[in-house]
Amino acid sequence: MGPFPLGRPARLAVFASGRGTNLEALLEAFPKGHPLGEVVLVLSDNPEAYALERARRRGVEAVALPWQGRRAFEGEALALLEARRVDLVLLAGFMRLLSAQFVGVWYGRLLNLHPSLLPDYPGLRVHERVLAAGERQTGSTVHFVDQGMDTGPILLQGRVPVLPGDTPETLEARVLRLEHRLYPKAVRLLLRGLAFPPPSDLKGRLGEEAAGAFLALSPRDKPLYLRAWALLRAWGREDLVPAAFLGRAGVWGRAAFLAAHLLAGADPVLREEVATLPPEVRARVEGALRVESSP
Repeated sequence: MGPFPLGRPARLAVFASGRGTNLEALLEAFPKGHPLGEVVLVLSDNPEAYALERARRRGVEAVALPWQGRRAFEGEALALLEARRVDLVLLAGFMRLLSAQFVGVWYGRLLNLHPSLLPDYPGLRVHERVLAAGERQTGSTVHFVDQGMDTGPILLQGRVPVLPGDTPETLEARVLRLEHRLYPKAVRLLLRGLAFPPPSDLKGRLGEEAAGAFLALSPRDKPLYLRAWALLRAWGREDLVPAAFLGRAGVWGRAAFLAAHLLAGADPVLREEVATLPPEVRARVEGALRVESSP
């Protein structure tokens, strides 16, 4: 399972290469003294990045590490992260691929934001490709970083429509506005222990049948199951997780999945179904939803 919650405010670092608009959203969401965590360090491979100025304006340490190759950058970055006692690294418009060694050290504590509904449209020129394909919907994905490019386990996704007459520029602006809400929400879920990458020992934890059912899910469905797992654990019902994954955990399993969907931004109509749950179970769901929406 993941390392969060920590039982104390987390120390966040953000890597950015350019304008830093998503950095600004994170600085706004996690200022100094926030009970969940605060941004304590901003790193950039580009000394001219406006992201550095955004950090300085808010009194956050901003460090430029001019790119002189991956090994040199990562060596300096790792030293700084250790010295500043960073718990979580957030990539926000960081335009470099990190090495397998770096990712291995930080796996589960390293997030990225990508402007598409992964696993569709990884890589660059996303909005042009979405329009060329005639998509009617697009969005953004917060995912754990692994050793591939935009291939890590999904944490949270948000969707926006593609409108007739859209250009890459109008679509980019719409997705960016979505991202300014989506990234802080994903970080809150992670810091509260309501998101984590799939454990490596799934069969040992779930049994063969439930693990097989989980592995057969699409990448977009897996985070909902993991969130239901986290909720059942928080409610003292982790023993029900294998049955819940197989649809056999009764009202507690249904409650965990209702809460998981609502925490991911599902249609609020599901709240009406929450109202039909037994009082003890309903109280657990309503408590989870209140906690996520609080600071």
